[in-house]
Amino acid sequence: MKDIKIIALDLDGTLLNSQKELTDRNLAALRAAADRGIEIVPTTGRFYGAVPEEIRSLPFIHYAITINGAQVQRLADEKVLYRAEMPRQQVLKLMELLDQWPVAYDCYCENRAYMTGAKKEKIEDYTADIHYQRMVRQLRQGVPELKAWVAGQTHDVQKVQFFTEDRTVKAHLMEELPRRFPNFIITSAIPSNVEINQHSANKGEALLALASHLGYTAEQVMAFGDGLNDVTMIRAAGTGVVMGNGFPEVKAVADVIAEDCDHDGVAKVIEELCFG
Repeated sequence: MKDIKIIALDLDGTLLNSQKELTDRNLAALRAAADRGIEIVPTTGRFYGAVPEEIRSLPFIHYAITINGAQVQRLADEKVLYRAEMPRQQVLKLMELLDQWPVAYDCYCENRAYMTGAKKEKIEDYTADIHYQRMVRQLRQGVPELKAWVAGQTHDVQKVQFFTEDRTVKAHLMEELPRRFPNFIITSAIPSNVEINQHSANKGEALLALASHLGYTAEQVMAFGDGLNDVTMIRAAGTGVVMGNGFPEVKAVADVIAEDCDHDGVAKVIEELCFG
């Protein structure tokens, strides 16, 4: 049995099953871990308001790592413990580049998500994933033109992401963007999506910052993930767990390979390693 004090959990494809549901067994495992004094920390690419209500309403969740690590927040008083944002002028140059390609992009600012209205209305042209289509329609605020909106703001940007069903376009941009913007980190959570953050806005650094704040070491942290945006925290945690449905590149850095998200992989690992 490991001396685990923090369990950090990616949501989509990890804690939540392929239908975006929190299963009874996963919930029971989280509750049992919390009863043993372990901090349960949602660690997601979403902004906090986009985390499912069934997660946000859990009384034993005290902290959240959101927007791929751009923010760590204490929930009781909404105090921000860690912040890493993208300079607004660089974001405008990034958007100018993305305008040359058949993609739909959005951005997160001050814990809200924005997208050019015309792209939002046609999101099915850019991702076939019906769950992400629904999330975009429900959670993105449409603006007349996103670059102009960003140019008119005074605060920096937490994240930019784009959607495309063209795998060639995605592969090209994932290779080109790090060359053009070396201070940004480029990751992907689903086949039609690419996420772009400030380099220090990654789940690994954010998780270690939270652990330090709470007085714990990396060895006392267990992290679960499946996507490329989870690699940094899988490496940072003393116990890095990757789901059976995870990307091969993520499995390559894992300490443990769990069953997939549709077979309660999270619960089974917690039961084995935390409860003995």
